[in-house]
Amino acid sequence: MAVGWAIDSSANTALVVNALTMAIERRRTTNETVIHSDHGVQFTSWGFSERAVNYGLLPSMGTIGDCFDNAVIESFWSRVQVELLDRQYWKTRLQLSTAMFDYIEVFHNRQRRHSALSMELCGNLVFDILK
Repeated sequence: MAVGWAIDSSANTALVVNALTMAIERRRTTNETVIHSDHGVQFTSWGFSERAVNYGLLPSMGTIGDCFDNAVIESFWSRVQVELLDRQYWKTRLQLSTAMFDYIEVFHNRQRRHSALSMELCGNLVFDILK
């Protein structure tokens, strides 16, 4: 389940802080909750680190060039590309944003069958960034 996400015109600190904030608000976290990211400047920024630490989260970063560290998110974006982005063109950012909302919150989180759940309807398991 995608619990935190954000859309913006660039991948900056505000984008990942907004996604993290959404995830924090949707999940009750404990001091034992680990959040894993890559080494992008957004995730190594003061703003992202401060937000994570203020909520008692334990930041974790994978090794550089390790394809297995980001397998879940890479798989997710592959499905978004094939099931949504390659099928249509949007004239405005608002149209694309609405389509992404529908894909993530309506289809992916509630209707899409996931192999990790034995093809059952998705629950709260597959894609939690705070778990």
